[in-house]
Formats: sequence, structure tokens, C-alpha cells
Amino acid sequence: MNAWGKSLDPEKSSGIRFLADADGSFTRALDAEFEAAPMLGNNRSKRYALVVKDGKITDVNIEPDNTGMSGKSSHRIRSVVIVETLY
Repeated sequence: MNAWGKSLDPEKSSGIRFLADADGSFTRALDAEFEAAPMLGNNRSKRYALVVKDGKITDVNIEPDNTGMSGKSSHRIRSVVIVETLY
């Protein structure tokens, strides 16, 4: 996550925090884990994006495809962020 954050937001000016879930406990709590151990050696996380406002999760968007990205979450997040910014 550190390298990803540095490459996407080197100035740390976006307001986005890049956080790792090293043991998968947060991913399991979101019910976003999928079984990948037979192929990849351990289970993996579906891709997801959260909108957090005042320290509380206000929107959860989990990609339905375990191995790719449909783009639906990114469009949804942009819509939510724009609406929350306006209001």
C-alpha cells in the first residue's frame, strides 16, 4: 500500500489514505474475502472502496468480480464524493 500511495499521490494532497489490511481481519469483517488459497497460497480480498466521513464509513462499494474490476465502484465512489462535497 505504501508504494501504491506514493505512486498515485506522491504529494499526499488528494486526501485519500492508503491503508493495508495485513492480516485480512478488516476484509473478513466486510465479507469481502474470497478463497484463493488453492491457486495463490492464501485468500485474497475483493477490490473495494470506502467513503469515510468524520471517521465513520458512509458508503461501501465492493466489486462483484473477485479477479478484475468492473469499474462500477469507481463510478459510484466519484458520484458519492461529488454529492458529499456539494452538500
